[in-house]
Amino acid sequence: MRHYAILRLLLAGFFLYIAWPVMPDAVIQEAVLFWGVWLGFLLLVVGANFATLLQMTDPPVMEQEGAETRERA
Repeated sequence: MRHYAILRLLLAGFFLYIAWPVMPDAVIQEAVLFWGVWLGFLLLVVGANFATLLQMTDPPVMEQEGAETRERA
């Protein structure tokens, strides 16, 4: 399910594209703190998806392909 990781990376890139022009306008400390936390979270999302894409970690449980099928009695 690599395409989910690619889609999440594209979505994170889109959010960064939208937010980047607004970041330099932050002048008060709360705004700077908000954008710092936002960028930190973005880096976590991008890092986790790259790790999944490069198969360094297992994908989330709901994205793993299940080869097991239940038999009805």
